[in-house]
Amino acid sequence: MTEITLEEAQRGIAAGLAKAREINSPSSIAIVDSGRNLIGFVRMDTALLASIEISQGKAFTARSLNMKTGDIMPYVQPGGALFGMDNSHRDRPFVVFGGGQPITKAGVVVGAVGVAGGMVPDDEAIAAAVAQAIGK
Repeated sequence: MTEITLEEAQRGIAAGLAKAREINSPSSIAIVDSGRNLIGFVRMDTALLASIEISQGKAFTARSLNMKTGDIMPYVQPGGALFGMDNSHRDRPFVVFGGGQPITKAGVVVGAVGVAGGMVPDDEAIAAAVAQAIGK
């Protein structure tokens, strides 16, 4: 099975940092492998402390469900088909707002990235840059 290598994770983090600087969004960036284990992480100097756990939670959620985290939000709202699911994981709650996305290689999900620290569109743009740099 294809996995994310250390070199790829470092390339992804570099791409994410470049995008975060470009859009002026101090962030934390977390990359997990196919088993949801953390393989790369960085917190920019002025990123919020909360962004550490949130970024890792977004990566965990994106890999757990193989979906962008922002796409999950409508399903977990009151009246939604999966209402309450975001609180159903006993060890780590799912983070269901934008900024997490699966990473694929050759059409296979090999891990995920989670970004936190800015507004949701900023987090999503940085996550996309990371995923694209790794999924090449």
